[in-house]
Formats: sequence, C-alpha cells, structure tokens
Amino acid sequence: MEAIGLLVKLEARPGKEADAEAFLKSAQSLALNENGTLKWYAIKLGPGKYGIFDTFANEAGRHAHLTGEIAKALGARANELFATPPQVDKVEILASTPLKN
Repeated sequence: MEAIGLLVKLEARPGKEADAEAFLKSAQSLALNENGTLKWYAIKLGPGKYGIFDTFANEAGRHAHLTGEIAKALGARANELFATPPQVDKVEILASTPLKN
C-alpha cells in the first residue's frame, strides 16, 4: 500500500526544456526496475517547470529510490538541465484511489 512519497520540483534552464523533458521520459525505464517504487510520474507543471512524483510502501523503498539510478542520473545532469537544484519534499499519502479501467 502506498504510504509515503516524494515530490520533486524542477525548473529547466532556458533553452533546455526539450532536453529536460527527454531526460525525465528516459527515467521511466529506471523507475520500472526499482522494486520499492510503487508508482512513478514525471509531470509538466507549466512552461519550463517539471516534477517527479513517486510513491512507496515504506521508508526503505523511498531510501532506495533516493540513492538509486534515477537520483544518480539526476545528480549528474542537474546543473546542465536545471536552473536551480531539485527541490525534494518527502510527503505522506493520506488517501488515494485505485486505478480505474
């Protein structure tokens, strides 16, 4: 069950929006390989503004994600793609709905 999550806010450097979007889309395959990551979303919040939202059952899953391949890739490319350091907020899931068919 989803109990906790992460909300990461990112602002692309001017002229790097397409590269930032491509980077975020490429991270999907990495998220699929993380056993502790229950759901992972790369989102566009507005012009040049992006986010990542993911959920976990427990702190071990969240910690594994924060030290995993996506975090390493983001750290390696953050200065190139983003105007400010990623803003990472740890969140608690209060309620959710199941996926509908």
